[in-house]
Amino acid sequence: MELRAKIDKILANTLILIMALMVINVLWQVFSRYLMDSPSSFTDELARYLMIWVGILGAAYVSGKQGHVAIDVLLRKLNAAQQKRLRIFIDLLVSLFSLCALVIGGGRLVYITYVLEQYSPAMQLPLAAVYAVIPISGILIIYYKLYDMINH
Repeated sequence: MELRAKIDKILANTLILIMALMVINVLWQVFSRYLMDSPSSFTDELARYLMIWVGILGAAYVSGKQGHVAIDVLLRKLNAAQQKRLRIFIDLLVSLFSLCALVIGGGRLVYITYVLEQYSPAMQLPLAAVYAVIPISGILIIYYKLYDMINH
């Protein structure tokens, strides 16, 4: 199995696991709040952090599957060679954005929250671990875009 297929599989399984954890977490929240009349203190925070991870990792996954929203009016008016050049240009722009905003900016956020030793209020998780998904997703998006530029 090639590297891209392995990454796709790991990413898809990770997203499935996160979604399953979200469902279990919310069910526990509802159960503890309404049936036990003693709401759990960590479930709101955990749901928020899982939502961050599934949203940002999901964006990387969709980027790899070419499933993101796109306006293709201009693309359809071009011939095949021009379409290829435009796709490469768009992939380069997406890669540049991912590098600057997600990898560099997200990496700085992780570093700052790590140095400042910031922890979540209820679960006492290091926020650097929560925010680590940002540069991870940026690296994945860059990988997918470079792969697409080379192989298409």
